[in-house]
Amino acid sequence: MKSEFLKNCLSKGGKVSSKRLVTFLCLLFMLLAFTSNLFWDFEVKDSLFESLSYIVMAGLGFTASENFGTKPE
Repeated sequence: MKSEFLKNCLSKGGKVSSKRLVTFLCLLFMLLAFTSNLFWDFEVKDSLFESLSYIVMAGLGFTASENFGTKPE
């Protein structure tokens, strides 16, 4: 069930989307950096955190625009 959910989130039309995969990985790294900074006092540079957040925002924007940009056949 969980693997099917992840497969549906990361794919479009049965093929894995690289934009979605990169966005998901950057989101995981961002959450890991935030958690380690918050709980274990591991210092994460602001530039690294901002870069990951920009990649996640752009990836979500491009992924969302795919649904609006396609024309029905």
